[in-house]
Amino acid sequence: MTILWADDEIELLKPHILFLEDKGYQVIAVSSGNEAIDELQQQHVDIVFLDENMPGISGLEALNIIKSRWPQVPVIMITKSEEEHIMEEALGSKISDYLIKPVKPNQILLSVKKHTEGKRLMSEKSTQNYQQQFRQIAMRLQEPLDYNDWMEIYRQLVYWDIDLAEAADENIHDIFSSQRREANRLFCRYYEQNYIDWLSGATADKPVMSQGVLKERLFPLLKEQRPTFLIVIDNFRYDQWKYLQPAIEQYLRTEQDTLFYSILPTTTQFARNAMFSGLMPVEIQRKYPQYWVNEDEEGNKNEYEDQLLDENLRRHGINIRHSYSKVLNADFGMKLVDKVGNMMANQLNVIIYNFIDMLSHASTESGIVRELAQDERAYRSITKAWFDHSPLLELIKALAERDANIVITTDHGSTRIDNPVKVKGDRDVSVNLRYKQGRLLDYNPKQVFEVKDPSKIHLPRLHITSPYIFARADDFFAYPNNYNQYVQYYTTTFQHGGISLEEVLIPFIALRPKQ
Repeated sequence: MTILWADDEIELLKPHILFLEDKGYQVIAVSSGNEAIDELQQQHVDIVFLDENMPGISGLEALNIIKSRWPQVPVIMITKSEEEHIMEEALGSKISDYLIKPVKPNQILLSVKKHTEGKRLMSEKSTQNYQQQFRQIAMRLQEPLDYNDWMEIYRQLVYWDIDLAEAADENIHDIFSSQRREANRLFCRYYEQNYIDWLSGATADKPVMSQGVLKERLFPLLKEQRPTFLIVIDNFRYDQWKYLQPAIEQYLRTEQDTLFYSILPTTTQFARNAMFSGLMPVEIQRKYPQYWVNEDEEGNKNEYEDQLLDENLRRHGINIRHSYSKVLNADFGMKLVDKVGNMMANQLNVIIYNFIDMLSHASTESGIVRELAQDERAYRSITKAWFDHSPLLELIKALAERDANIVITTDHGSTRIDNPVKVKGDRDVSVNLRYKQGRLLDYNPKQVFEVKDPSKIHLPRLHITSPYIFARADDFFAYPNNYNQYVQYYTTTFQHGGISLEEVLIPFIALRPKQ
């Protein structure tokens, strides 16, 4: 590894140079900014140490030239000056570090390692740490777990999924993927064993679920003397939240980072209607038939969310002024940002963002998008790229300047599918890949979560003999006709509707402006 060190007192730094050479580094020593630029034109270097005050062109001038021609090379500015404006100018020129003279050899060595070997060292450390945690997680998965335990395990898995993303060791990725699959298999078993009891009231110890999350988590915020913005990002996974969190926390501080359980099916039609109404789907159908559209009926299945929210607030004695907006494109999203000042007059503002759900569908329909979102890491990266240029970020910036509660949540997540399960049915069977409902379904009961009586899970019954079946973990339902073509088309896409950690355990995040 080659270090270029430019300092007009380079002879006085000979002990530092010998120390670095003894550590195995090649050091090119020059005494001016001009010489540094000449060396960069002639050979590759891995890092540059640049004195701020040199004859000829100054260190800051040399820095600007280096960054314009070789932007990928890390530059460490070294100076005797502690003047704030020099620090700010250097930092604004995208230096990698800023050191004040006199510098010690170990200080230089640390800076070199940080900026040339940092990623490798962090990757190795992450791998080592996960190897130590692997056994603990594996042992925990064998214990009797409740719904809080499962939320904690999922948090750990999300942490390691993101932390290991840059690891170069493919073996550790395989080990982690295997452990996540095992966790998903056991979670599906746990969810199936308890889901009906949670809904029937057979047990008082149950998680917050879609139909109760606004009552438990949002309504208490409405009692505060400030407006609340409820931002619902359709199909938003907890790992995507953790990936976006550092960017969001530049403007807001996280006050509550929680999870809740989605109902089945984990789709917008069921889970989001339940969330806004505070009711299970069959209760919506009975109590507000004008606001419920069955799967076999024409029409938008989520057309009445605003009205269902009205009814939910009214039932709980909450008489407030509120707004409801659904952002389907960037133009409307930016117009909404311009209205934030007016929206502050409402005690509650609900805003739906559909981009991630559209991305999930696009990963199925577009080969290019499927290539871009081929795994969880890529899926998160695309989400981050959208967020960095989205109206949602502009909304967050606008809210950061106002006294408001901000809540970010979703209706369900999605999971990457790669294991086909054969199912037969007539033309009236629902088309979702992760759950099926309809007459004449033919399937292996051992391969699915089967609910023969929909009323047990509070879902509408379309016909006398219309069971629901749900796919587990990374399974998806495939028809025998054109089986290979069907499987190839859908494998590795992100889908929702069934049971998995990623679909069921979803974020509810409360934030406040930093000021």
